[in-house]
Amino acid sequence: MTDYFEVHARDGAARVGELRLSDPVTTPALVDDVLSDAGSLWAAERDMPEGSDDVLTVLPHRSLPAGSADEIKESFSVDYPDVDFPSAATVTADTASDYGADAYILSDAQGFVGHARAFRDTIVEAKSNLPADTALMLSGVATPRNVAVLAYAGVDLFDETLARSRGLEGFYLTTDGEYFLEDLDELPCACAACQKPASEFTRGDAADHNVNALRAELARVRRRIRDGRLRDYVEGQARHEQWLTAAFRRFDQQYSYMEERTPVVRDSELAAASEESIDRVEIQRFADRVTTRYKSRFDNPLVLLPCSAKKPYSESQSHRQFHEAVQYRAHMVSMTSPIGVVPQELELTYPAQHYDSVVTGDWSEDEKTFVAEVLRRYLKRNDYSRIIAHVPPGAYTEIVERVESDLGLDVEYTVSEHPTTTESIGNLMRTLDGEPKFSRTEREHNVVKALADYQLGAGAGDELFSDVELEMTSRYPKLQVWNDAGEQLATMVPQYGVLSFTLEGAKVWRDSDAPTKTVEIDGFVPHGSVLAPGVVDADSDIRPGDEVVVEGPRAFAVGRAEMSGPEMVSSTRGIGVEIRHVEER
Repeated sequence: MTDYFEVHARDGAARVGELRLSDPVTTPALVDDVLSDAGSLWAAERDMPEGSDDVLTVLPHRSLPAGSADEIKESFSVDYPDVDFPSAATVTADTASDYGADAYILSDAQGFVGHARAFRDTIVEAKSNLPADTALMLSGVATPRNVAVLAYAGVDLFDETLARSRGLEGFYLTTDGEYFLEDLDELPCACAACQKPASEFTRGDAADHNVNALRAELARVRRRIRDGRLRDYVEGQARHEQWLTAAFRRFDQQYSYMEERTPVVRDSELAAASEESIDRVEIQRFADRVTTRYKSRFDNPLVLLPCSAKKPYSESQSHRQFHEAVQYRAHMVSMTSPIGVVPQELELTYPAQHYDSVVTGDWSEDEKTFVAEVLRRYLKRNDYSRIIAHVPPGAYTEIVERVESDLGLDVEYTVSEHPTTTESIGNLMRTLDGEPKFSRTEREHNVVKALADYQLGAGAGDELFSDVELEMTSRYPKLQVWNDAGEQLATMVPQYGVLSFTLEGAKVWRDSDAPTKTVEIDGFVPHGSVLAPGVVDADSDIRPGDEVVVEGPRAFAVGRAEMSGPEMVSSTRGIGVEIRHVEER
């Protein structure tokens, strides 16, 4: 339980939080000025400090170096008492537990920072053993070059020790490297410490500059977290040191750790600028849901199309041409790197309309392999009477041919030179001659069912919307779903491409066999939000941004999760659910 730390924004494992001292500190941050160390028990017995709301007090501790044997850790463990002031306990990843502190300092940080696998394993283990609403600190390891990756992994608090000591040793640190002072003809910085000629620059000045650069980088990290775009930055920043590149790749491999903490929707751009973008949680999650939850409900042929630079695809000039040629006679699915495949019903769903990728015309082998695997899984799950590939020669055609051969399919190709030439568009139109059209109503019904599948789980669309005569008001992409009793069930949110349920829709969801996401609360009626202390239980598969049903002895509500289910249950501060509609019982 913590009274002095609260998380306000999340971007994967990274958080913007508040260390609630008398003068609050916004994290991730340097805390040298507000840290009070009560001392090491190795040197002498220590009296319990009185503490103060002005500082974060490090309780008397025994720090252990990396590699200490388990019996040593057990023999010299410290029993941390409950205190009523802001406190930090010193632990290792495997001895970490809920000691009632507000922050936890990993004593062996200098033994694993710099080693990608050890860094990942230590952070993941520590996070699994510590309360979700407490701060994690690493001491003596932060530099302007590595702190973005440290924060990306989930570290909240740092000190200036290493940055300052490197300056006193004669090293000038930047976000992309370090330099001997003697090698600098000019100073590549405009901070207060650098307002003098390089020839007059001292090691003390270098120490001040290094701390300034570290503070500036942390401010940049906080801004990126608030914008939901720290990963975009880290993909480039990690390139400046080999172990950092390896570290963020290791976290991609730790999918469950990152996925639990990554929002399912957001309205910020996703920049896919490197091959590692394929491994992002958002990309992998979308591909998995499309190939395990989504099911095409059209009886028409499939037309595979290339993506477009403009999002959503249907608003691009090329896709308007494709639509005019198809004329509701086929189900259109776009192929794209790094997303995979995007059925037309999900073209607005995050991240399908939010990503931007580097367009060179050349696909790497990793991109082709990934998109081919997603397409293969998609076609194994969905049966079509015909498959028409209206894709350009090159990577697109190569991918389709790989899958065609692998699955023993018979694919019809309609492109001559380029998909938008008059000849190619004519081929597509003629290929669909005689195929029946589906109605706009059928398309709209299939859209809301597909969104339910994607959000809630396989078959959810049929469970929620097949036993009633659906009526649609408004127009795509702002569809409103009503039942035959005149009750509104849901609204399509075009910014994210998901469904937002009304109270009546939430009741249908709760009473159906569709997979549910439920938050159980205590005996109160929430207004505006449900705070974490009021959460009794929550489904473990709830992720930030999920639509959730909220139930308690006195209320029934529906809203959007601000934390994962496990974090709601274990946290004592912060907003668990933003409530949209509530009904008092």
